[in-house]
Amino acid sequence: MLDLDALDVDEIATALADQSADEHRWLIDPTTGEVAFWTSDMGIDGENPVELDELDLILIDPLPSHVWHQDMVDFADGISDRVAGERLRRSLQGKGAFRRFRNELHQRHPELISAWHAMRDARAHVRAVQWLADEGLITQEAARRFQPETTSKAVENHPHC
Repeated sequence: MLDLDALDVDEIATALADQSADEHRWLIDPTTGEVAFWTSDMGIDGENPVELDELDLILIDPLPSHVWHQDMVDFADGISDRVAGERLRRSLQGKGAFRRFRNELHQRHPELISAWHAMRDARAHVRAVQWLADEGLITQEAARRFQPETTSKAVENHPHC
């Protein structure tokens, strides 16, 4: 088992959110917890191509995009400013929702960016720790003890939410 405190939870969260897995893959060394970035033409060391199945590493498959989309829906639903919440909810309709949400947030509601980042990051970290536990890399007890700033507190502590 790996020590959760020695792992880069942020990097694992990034890997779980990376939807461009056709171009590259994220992997984790089950003995050290080190995260590696792999491409078909550069391998993991940036110089030597290697096939994924030749590595003694665990593949970090990204979570489905609907998981991350739901975070945006929950954020929009949790905003106390009805107009901002409705605009953000409308931006999430149809194809291109991630880009429209980001644009709406940055262009019309920059005061909400820090609250969005806090909520998104807190949820991503919880998912990363649960993934580690599900993969048997950390104990379930370590995952239960993981106490990041909760998403509700991240939003509640922001004056616009």
